[in-house]
Amino acid sequence: MEGTLNLIGAGLVVIGAGLGLGKIGGSAMDAIARQPEAAGKIQTAMIIIAALLEGLAFAAIILGKS
Repeated sequence: MEGTLNLIGAGLVVIGAGLGLGKIGGSAMDAIARQPEAAGKIQTAMIIIAALLEGLAFAAIILGKS
């Protein structure tokens, strides 16, 4: 039973991370469309936030498997 719950938890983490990355990407594209001159700063912030989100997702999956 515990293994099943761990897999469900890992699945929820992956779904949440995917939704978060989609929201980040969509919002960044909207912001770049509004202010093309700020594209570099927006893209840099987007990449940093996405990397932190993926790191958090990986940590949650690793902790859930133990």
